[in-house]
Amino acid sequence: MARRAKDEITQVEIDEILAEAGRDTTTISVTSITVEKINDEVEPLTDTEEKEKKRLEKKVERAFYEAGSALKELRDRKLYRNTHTTFEEYCRDRFGHSRQKSYYLIAGAEIFQNLSTNRCQILPTTEYQVRPLSVLEPPEQLVAWSQAVTEASFKVPPARLVREAVQLFQDKPHNIFEVSEVVGVMAKDNPKLRGKNGCWAIITAVHEFSCDLQFWNGVADGVRIEYIKELGYTSDECQSVQQLCNRIKRLLIRDDLEETAYAFLGILGKLKRSCLTELEDEMLFILERNYGIIKFK
Repeated sequence: MARRAKDEITQVEIDEILAEAGRDTTTISVTSITVEKINDEVEPLTDTEEKEKKRLEKKVERAFYEAGSALKELRDRKLYRNTHTTFEEYCRDRFGHSRQKSYYLIAGAEIFQNLSTNRCQILPTTEYQVRPLSVLEPPEQLVAWSQAVTEASFKVPPARLVREAVQLFQDKPHNIFEVSEVVGVMAKDNPKLRGKNGCWAIITAVHEFSCDLQFWNGVADGVRIEYIKELGYTSDECQSVQQLCNRIKRLLIRDDLEETAYAFLGILGKLKRSCLTELEDEMLFILERNYGIIKFK
């Protein structure tokens, strides 16, 4: 018996499939359906083919942008007016688009334009991917898209990741903190803040949704504001904590600092007030004198 040169689905096989599905096979007649298969040995692309592939891929990627831009121009210039009274009727009759579909494409093209003109390296390939961004202002779209791209390992993100980035963006409160302000830290699940839960921190820089922090024993940059809480300290109280931080840092640079001394400094790093008690101040002074930070009080 001769073998099939190509994979074929015969009439008998189709009848069996339809019978299993409970379908009537008497009205269906198919001689064969062939499925082309690429050889296991893949022929590499030539330089010309590689360039052509990239050119065609770019056309596919920009297809929804071109469609949305064209629809916007048709709408804005009222180029439909010789055949239709409304843009919605025109799109339905000419392209089979619902009103919603047409406006989704227009909004998607505007978002694509915003991303591309701001030099985003990874751009969307479908309108559906950027649809969640439509609720944000253009600058916010850039931030949310960038976050989604990062979550997608710097590939084009699916709409799900874009929606999550938009939701996180909308849930974020505005950054109300100031440089030199003393705040409390809530480590939660942030590995950057491991061991810092309950510590005070001094803000050294303020960003749109994060702050750089100085702790008693180190720093952490780009800590999101949901991990930071206000302590309500006055300027004088913040200055007192800054002075305490400076005293601790001078001790921490000592290579011969004992574990007991380090543990005491850790307690000071989690104080719930801005000033030391007399006992705490005296103990800190003893350490400073013992390690040669100061010679007398």
